[in-house]
Amino acid sequence: MKISNRSSRGTRAGRTSAAVALGAVLALTATACGDDGSGAGGDKGAEGSGTGKIVFWDNNGGIRTAVWKEIIADFEKANPDIDVEYVGIAATEYQSKVDTAIQGGGLPDVGGVGAAMLAGFSAQNALEPLDDRLAKSSLSGKLNKDMVESLKAAGGGDGTLYSVPTSANNGVLYYRTDLFDKAGLDAPTTWDKFYEAAEKLTDEDKNEFGYTIRGGSGSIAQALDAMYGQSGITSFWSEDKKTTTVNDPKNVEALEKYAALYKKVTPAADVNNDFAKMVAQWDSGTIGMVNHNLGSYQDHVKALGVEKFRGIPQPVGASGKRVQVSNPVDGLGVFKSSKNKEAAWKFIEFATSHEQNSKFNESAGQVPANTEAAKDAWIQKAEPTKLAAEALNDGSTTIVQLPYYLPDWNTLSKSESEPAFQKVLLGETSPKDFLDGLADKLNEAQAEWTEQMG
Repeated sequence: MKISNRSSRGTRAGRTSAAVALGAVLALTATACGDDGSGAGGDKGAEGSGTGKIVFWDNNGGIRTAVWKEIIADFEKANPDIDVEYVGIAATEYQSKVDTAIQGGGLPDVGGVGAAMLAGFSAQNALEPLDDRLAKSSLSGKLNKDMVESLKAAGGGDGTLYSVPTSANNGVLYYRTDLFDKAGLDAPTTWDKFYEAAEKLTDEDKNEFGYTIRGGSGSIAQALDAMYGQSGITSFWSEDKKTTTVNDPKNVEALEKYAALYKKVTPAADVNNDFAKMVAQWDSGTIGMVNHNLGSYQDHVKALGVEKFRGIPQPVGASGKRVQVSNPVDGLGVFKSSKNKEAAWKFIEFATSHEQNSKFNESAGQVPANTEAAKDAWIQKAEPTKLAAEALNDGSTTIVQLPYYLPDWNTLSKSESEPAFQKVLLGETSPKDFLDGLADKLNEAQAEWTEQMG
């Protein structure tokens, strides 16, 4: 069932009214507090002396605490006149904690700011622009250009850099080398080889399947990757920046082919699977391929050993080029209310330097943003990270930048689209109707955003 323009406008109108109402409340609150729009509570912050204490909020506390404490110890040794207070916050709680602090005060000097949360923070004027600092820094020219561009695109659409990239958790196609060898199949380096393998490795009577597809939480990013990867379309928007390419006929055709895999070469349970269930299912040993990211590599090693699988970059299309949607890029930002921006920037410079960025990413199993770190020896030992780094640095991959800057992007790409995509998998909605409905909403959101930007 195609989503009509009327229902789209009704939903959008509700969201717009709520946003206007919230904006009015915040404006009144800001006026009462003397907010001039320069940052949380009207606090413009200050450069500071470049010494003293700074507070750092880690956006993946617990998971990355140990390596951040090592980096902080190294930083304080190199900068004995600066003390860093570390605050680890769980990834699931980080954005809401920052949003609360933006309105009520208590922001740190520096914190983790990934692509998905950038637009929300920058829209509230909470982040310090970093373009000039980076241009004058020893980091200039040493950061992966695609990662920098992803964060610029995510920051609000005006090309300002509000976060310095630390890493990319790149998309990976994991496949069972033992099953491929037994079936006489080539590595799934192209989409044609991917589909051939998915079919040949499936034997439903033996509960063996060629692929596990993501139908639950997080399904849309994976579907977009498959669409743009096959179609070869390299921009999310048309040339006039008014209409999205998601429902381009080539993308519709790609989604039709991809969605048709469900229950034909995948388990039926996939319609509800998030990444944890999907990865666990693949690790059980009866499925040929799974798409995920570098973050699950160690899980696969524990389950299968290094001899039974490989993790390679997304397949290339008919043109021989690899196209993927913007990879999850994490980074570090300076909050505008900081009273010691100079020291906060020194910490970011240090943390994303060659040695420290390499240390962080070796621990995280991700692709370093620092191009010198991306050449270090440890990467050669973790093949998926090595291949991902090469793909991002050798010019073979084109990144389609997702519109993280749209206030409605997270809602449109998750709560409104994931249930609709499940209907596509179940055959209750056609891929074309699904993508046309999504395109209507995206185009309207883009028009509103463009008007607000003036």
